[in-house]
Amino acid sequence: QVHLVESGGGLVQAGGSLRVSCAASGNIFSIVPVGWYRQAPGKQREWVARITSGGTTTYAYSVKGRFTISRDNAKNTVFLQMNSLKPEDTAVYLCHTQLGPSDYWGQGIQVTVSS
Repeated sequence: QVHLVESGGGLVQAGGSLRVSCAASGNIFSIVPVGWYRQAPGKQREWVARITSGGTTTYAYSVKGRFTISRDNAKNTVFLQMNSLKPEDTAVYLCHTQLGPSDYWGQGIQVTVSS
């Protein structure tokens, strides 16, 4: 069983920065890819960014150049640094990983960007 816990969300003004973290139980982040997703009220969950076990990163077009995903294997934590935030970035942010046939999600954390 894998438990993912997000932290670091909050309220920020447009143009500001925020970093959210995803900590996992067990030392797994060095061997599995980790993704960040977000879900705004009334909208479908959308993929935001992903980092592989080898460190390769990919981003959704809407956040490319503004968000950076990174990983600290020693702390078993994945980060999402969000810069130049826009009101449309407001959502619950969730981290996700897959181990074998099982999917694991964190509980999500709220990020609110005011205009």
